[in-house]
Parts: sequence; structure tokens; C-alpha cells
Amino acid sequence: MVTKHDEVDVRPLTLAWVSRHLEVGERVVRAEALQGGITAEMRRLTVGTPDGGTRDLVLRSFVDPFYVGHTEDWLHREAGALTMLAGTGVPAPGPVAVDPTAAHCEYPSLLMTHLAGRTVLDDEGLETRVPLLAGQLVAIHALRPAERPRQYVALTTADTVVTPKGADAAVWAAAVDVIRRPAPPYEGRFLHRDFQPGNVLFAVPLARPAGARITGVVDWAATSWGPADLDVAHCSVNLALLHGPVWGLRFAEAYEEAGGVLAATASERLYWQVRDGLATSEEVQLVAQAWRAAGRTELTMRAVEERLDAYVTALMDALG
Repeated sequence: MVTKHDEVDVRPLTLAWVSRHLEVGERVVRAEALQGGITAEMRRLTVGTPDGGTRDLVLRSFVDPFYVGHTEDWLHREAGALTMLAGTGVPAPGPVAVDPTAAHCEYPSLLMTHLAGRTVLDDEGLETRVPLLAGQLVAIHALRPAERPRQYVALTTADTVVTPKGADAAVWAAAVDVIRRPAPPYEGRFLHRDFQPGNVLFAVPLARPAGARITGVVDWAATSWGPADLDVAHCSVNLALLHGPVWGLRFAEAYEEAGGVLAATASERLYWQVRDGLATSEEVQLVAQAWRAAGRTELTMRAVEERLDAYVTALMDALG
């Protein structure tokens, strides 16, 4: 998340709820908007402690009516995932409190610990960050929770794909035909399901960008059980749109170099890559808006559409 340094008010019912989950003598002294989220409103809360110090928490609230129908399930799953992740070595926030039905807050909300670091969406230092992203995803897929999350949900169908303006209609029609086929067999893994640069926090030394390290992975609301290829495909398409198609194609290689195991055949791997690429066609506007708000002002909707078209075309070229 990117911090927007302007003070904002926390809604009164929500503030009262947060206050009930603080330690004795603590109080919220500052709230800052965090930009970069698409589905939820994010706030960093600075909490004053009795000894005169401070600590930070993060408040996630679903305020958009479009998403409210899903939030009870999302927040239950995210809180459960954060509880499971504690002690695993995967750097994730710790859950503090959850109000999935807005029984106490103005909107469904999750309160969690704050992680150091920041999202990095720039091209500079990408050669260092991509292997780190790949290694972190391998570690996530190695988790074996006592209780499996729900089965993955495909985020697109052959009938909902949106072909970008100016794209080769024949190429996109062929890509849609790929996802009409039954999904390939797979060995299930614990999936983040929205693993991409916008949900990974880095510490990057100013004098030495190559010394970057991951400090956190956030937004666990979509955790599920499914093929590792699906998480890899999702990060791949995000890299392709942020940094160019070649980086989308590179990520799967980096994942394997980090010890990850993908589907056995090239056609099976490409099925998942194509599926997630096409799913992104339906939310290009939201994605582009979030990235522009985070500082990538050159990523207009048209620019992102062109990169998506180039990426899907490259995948289909690989299919032969």
C-alpha cells in the first residue's frame, strides 16, 4: 500500500469498536489513508501508548455497496488465514478484531497489525524483486493448513471476456477457446489468490536497491485451494501490465528457479496463464485506476489494455 499523508477521520462507530480492542490506556491519535486497494478502504491507525510511544494498526473497511454482499465471507476467510499464518514464517499481518457483518462498525471491517515496508511498483530494481516475489510465493504454496480453505473460484468465463480495443479478434477468440476446455488436473496447494506486487511490501535501501527484501504479504481475503499455476499466472499478468509482457513471461521461470513446481506440460501451464490473462480483461479499468493513484500515472487504461493484448498474444504464440 502507498500512504497518502493526509489526516482522515475514522467513523464514530468504527472508532469506538477499534478502541475496545486496544490495550488499557491506549487511544487512536492519527489515521492515514492507504492508497492502492481496489475493493476496500484502508487506514493506518497510529495508536498512542501509555508510556508516550506509538504503534500502528491497519483498518480495512468495505464501503462500496458493490462488494458488501461478499464481505462477510471475505473477512471471515481473511481473519482465519491471518490466524493460520502466524508462526509460519510467511510475513503477514496479525488479526486483532473482525466485524464481518458491520454489527458494531458503519461498514464490515477488519483490524490487524501493521507491517513495515511499502509496495514498490516502479520498474527500477525489478530484476531483484521478481526472484524475491517468486521465492515468497513458493513459500506460501508450501503451507499445509490443518483446515483447507475453499476450492479456488475461476474469475472469468468464455462469455465474460472483454476483448481490448484494437486487439486481434482472432487471437482473442482462440484464447477464449482455450478456457472453454476442462481445467487440467492439478495437485492442490494453498493459494493466496491475489498474489501480485500491489499486495507485497518491501524494504528497499535507498543507497542499494539490490538489497531489497520482502517485509510482508497482505490481502488474504481470497485464500483458496487449487493449482500453484493459478497464483503464478495471476502474478504474471500483473507483472506484464505493470512492467511489460516480457516480465509476465519471466515470472513462471523465476518461480521454478525458486523451487516451485508447475503443471507437467506446457499446454497445461498455458491454460492457467491464459485463463488469468483473460480474467484481467474484465477489470482493466479498476486495475489501471489503482496503479495511477499509486503513482504510475502513465498507466492509462489504454496503455494497460495494450500491454494485456501483447501479453495474451505472446501466450497464444507460445501455444503455437
